[in-house]
Amino acid sequence: MSDRIYNVLFLCTGNTARSILGEAILNKEGKGRFRAYSAGSQPKGEVNPHAIRELEALGYPTDGMSSKSWDVFSGPDAPQMDFIFTVCDSAAGEACPVWIGHPMTAHWGIEDPAAVKGSEAEIQRAFAQAAKFLKNRITAFVNLPLASIDRMALERQLRDIGSLEGATQRSGS
Repeated sequence: MSDRIYNVLFLCTGNTARSILGEAILNKEGKGRFRAYSAGSQPKGEVNPHAIRELEALGYPTDGMSSKSWDVFSGPDAPQMDFIFTVCDSAAGEACPVWIGHPMTAHWGIEDPAAVKGSEAEIQRAFAQAAKFLKNRITAFVNLPLASIDRMALERQLRDIGSLEGATQRSGS
């Protein structure tokens, strides 16, 4: 088994909910094999409190979570990413920075729980569903044989993971 730690960046436009959920879930579920980060193309500057509540309810650490620009990860002193996953359709369509090392990318779009209007229970249900869909994708991802799979097969697997239940776009679109 490899001791390599893979760096993973979750991108969304506002970096307040879905990308934050992805970062927290992978940091725990990755069991030290992955170091997850999150960022946004137009960060709102604060994490959605419903995202924090959902993560805490599921037992995921939330210390240090912040909404930040993807520019933080595109400079020469930034950690080099191995994987970048967009989790919202608008971020997937934006012109991204040039990432050092040419990381593997995939779109894992899910509906924005922060956009849900309604009762507190309906909003919390949307966050619970987003967390569930992300955890399912992350579980599939961390179980891939990263050290032994060729790049083309891995790219296909990453796209397929993005098509799991709750996908906002079909892979390849």
